Amino acid sequence: MNAVDVDWATDLQAVALTLKLAFVVTALLLVLGTPLAWWLAHTRSRWKAPLAALVALPLVLPPTVLGFYLLMLMGPHGWVGKATQALGIGLLPFSFAGLVIASMLYSMPFVVQPLQTAFEAIGARPLEAAATLRAGPWERFAHVALPLARRGMITAAVLGFAHTVGEFGVVLMIGGNIPGATRVISTQLYNHVEALEYPAAHRLAALLLVFSFAVLLWVYRLRTRGALIGPPSA
Repeated sequence: MNAVDVDWATDLQAVALTLKLAFVVTALLLVLGTPLAWWLAHTRSRWKAPLAALVALPLVLPPTVLGFYLLMLMGPHGWVGKATQALGIGLLPFSFAGLVIASMLYSMPFVVQPLQTAFEAIGARPLEAAATLRAGPWERFAHVALPLARRGMITAAVLGFAHTVGEFGVVLMIGGNIPGATRVISTQLYNHVEALEYPAAHRLAALLLVFSFAVLLWVYRLRTRGALIGPPSA
């Protein structure tokens, strides 16, 4: 196998791993982020502001800082690392599971914030109308709130997926650069640049550029058609 074939094989391997990571992270964030966004949209608790700030922190925090603290927590001397070792799971850094956790934390505001805004945009009247028809809290949430917030959920899923695909700093800190295990598109691109393999780097960079533009174009067109929510802001 010549060098070009090797490059294509490693690139495709990185693309496949990136897509797998993005799908897993997006699915988990929708499951965990939806009730959190619902709570943030409706609570009057004094913990709302601190929790909302914590969720939005990755928007302003350098990814290497987040990756460093996650590395300390999940390492052999961190309390998470000690717990996973005691449970027989082993250490999470430099594994796909570690990448999933780090990516979930880093992409969380891109899912939770659109969902929260979508739930807030529904207003109280549809839920109150459902309550007068004796719909319980779960029925109001599942059969009224979720259908009305569907565009916000789609936007959240797309933004979360796209943001996970484009991650670099946090995945490098937690996952390293292990072929077939933790090497994603962004780290493979870095490898090409470091090795002065500019044609291969152009190939991956163009892929990410086109993908990112297409995602943003779709989101902004969705907004012009009356979607509930656009991209999150800090």
